[in-house]
Amino acid sequence: MARHGFSCGIMAVALVLSLVYSSLVVPSSAELQKLEHSIKDDGSLSLLVVGDWGRKGAYNQTHVAAQMGKIGKELNIDFVVSTGDNFYENGLTGITDEAFEDSFTNIYTAESLQKQWYSVLGNHDYRGDVLAQLSPVLQGVDSRWLCLRSFDLDSALEASRAAWKVVVGHHTIRSVSIHGDTKELHASLLPVLKAHGVDLYVNGHDHCLEHISSDDSPIQYLTSGGGSKSWRGVFNPSSDKLRFFYDGQGFMSLQLTKTAADVVFYDAFGSVLHRWRVTKELHSSI
Repeated sequence: MARHGFSCGIMAVALVLSLVYSSLVVPSSAELQKLEHSIKDDGSLSLLVVGDWGRKGAYNQTHVAAQMGKIGKELNIDFVVSTGDNFYENGLTGITDEAFEDSFTNIYTAESLQKQWYSVLGNHDYRGDVLAQLSPVLQGVDSRWLCLRSFDLDSALEASRAAWKVVVGHHTIRSVSIHGDTKELHASLLPVLKAHGVDLYVNGHDHCLEHISSDDSPIQYLTSGGGSKSWRGVFNPSSDKLRFFYDGQGFMSLQLTKTAADVVFYDAFGSVLHRWRVTKELHSSI
């Protein structure tokens, strides 16, 4: 059976999702672990993206979760991506921290969200016991949870023959909200993304929803950090093309086929705030 999938390299700062025609590949420091997702009848894969959420249901986290469940059902999603800051304010205290269930298991209860969650780590996660979030023990508590860490982003992108390349990290590269651009990522990460033809960089960190087009490459910068507490009234324009900005709570969906990527942003009531589509010609691969 033909399969689509995502080749993924999960780092402390980034998770690489590449639409290929085989499997989901999660590089570790030793070898590649392959996880497969069967394609839908229409040849697509669908996912939701949410970030900056772990507040035990407070700051409208439960409302966002409920709408994620509804949209997840409509799209028949394959998995969910978390852009980090999974547990506030100071990460987890350990593998037995009740915040894991109070902020994750007991919040995202919709049937459509009972899929694999791929999570990156945020700065608030690093304030606590990072190894707890990385521990397979948590997968025993909730089998949806998967948070890994390695440092082979460049090699994962180099090896990929993907039609679409999406890199997910916590910190912003481009943003018009409170944190703004991250200079360190401009210096260390952005050249790698450009060199390997990355299509989308998806992040959290700023508690808002954003879509910014690069002024010097095809890369689209997508912020999905509205999983709970948001920052109202913060807006600092930049030289890049701002396609969409919402300083409130919400989440994002991404649907991928061989030739098209569809991005949609939703608010905490499930209303569509912004749609964007890009297409590309399909090149044969070996």
